[in-house]
Amino acid sequence: MSAKRILVTGGAGFIGSALVRHLISATPHAVLNIDKLTYAGDRASLATVDGDPRHRFIRGDIADADLIGAALADFQPDVVTHLAAETHVDRSIDAPAAFIHSNIVGTHVLLAETLAYWRGLDARRRERFRFHHISTDEVFGALGAEGMFTEATAYDPRSPYSASKAASDHLVRAWGHTYGLPVLITNSSNTYGPWQFPEKLIPLMIIRAISGEDLPVYGDGANVRDWLHVDDHVRALIQVFEAGAPGATYIVGGRCQRSNLEVVRALCRGLDRLAPRIDGRAHETAIRYVPDRPGHDRRYAVDPTRLERDLAWRAAVTFEAGIEETLRWYLDNAAWWRPILDNGDAGRRLGLEQAAAR
Repeated sequence: MSAKRILVTGGAGFIGSALVRHLISATPHAVLNIDKLTYAGDRASLATVDGDPRHRFIRGDIADADLIGAALADFQPDVVTHLAAETHVDRSIDAPAAFIHSNIVGTHVLLAETLAYWRGLDARRRERFRFHHISTDEVFGALGAEGMFTEATAYDPRSPYSASKAASDHLVRAWGHTYGLPVLITNSSNTYGPWQFPEKLIPLMIIRAISGEDLPVYGDGANVRDWLHVDDHVRALIQVFEAGAPGATYIVGGRCQRSNLEVVRALCRGLDRLAPRIDGRAHETAIRYVPDRPGHDRRYAVDPTRLERDLAWRAAVTFEAGIEETLRWYLDNAAWWRPILDNGDAGRRLGLEQAAAR
């Protein structure tokens, strides 16, 4: 693996920070990390790399063309890997404008500035350059009881979040087709693991359980997702920008379908061993069924065959091992997540305002 210069957007977020930590610890690459540090971005997740001379951090908005243009000109990246995004479906229901700004406008600015930079490179560097856009399986809509999403699945987004990500995917492809920018897209399934902001299902359920609170499960809990450990996701991203074919899309998934209720019950079983309730009851007795999210997609499942076949990647972390590691991390790191809950709305139910008006 030859040393490259990697510009990472959103590198203080959950997946972005995991990618940055891996790039610095396990590759020869240098990283320029640009993150706006919104509510879900945290410099603490970068503590292990902040002193490394191969890691530089800039606080900034990807929709700031002057900042992005200057960063590209100064850092001279070989790869731009684009993770900066608003990602929480419930927040998108209440406040879609932030998703339009970051996910659509921000992606457009990043593409425009990257194209100008790429055009100024010599022929050899233009050939080696990659713009890698990280997206979601939610752009594909919902499945019935059978089947899986593939790279050929038609887009059918159902929430403001997934619509904004679908729009950004289309922009990236358009810049590839129209201007020749060597682009890559990955659409991943639900990612989990350490450092995930505690508004998402797995960290939220862990924190509520160890705090002795109810465990709210949307609807009947039967909504199915494919689950992917963040370490496997990061390995996939690196494999794609190192060896992926320009213009290609790759589905990233763990071949691990579980319903939301199955996930919560697995967390409860683990916590019964690692952090029993003080009243002696099983954690599962705290599960409560609450009104479903508006437009909640029933089932996602993804087929990562192209990634497995063409780039020799496979998910290595089993669901059981990943859940065990994640539980232990949140149990050991209350000093990180407790102030987040005390100072914000991460544990508060969102996405109901518009539902009430339907």
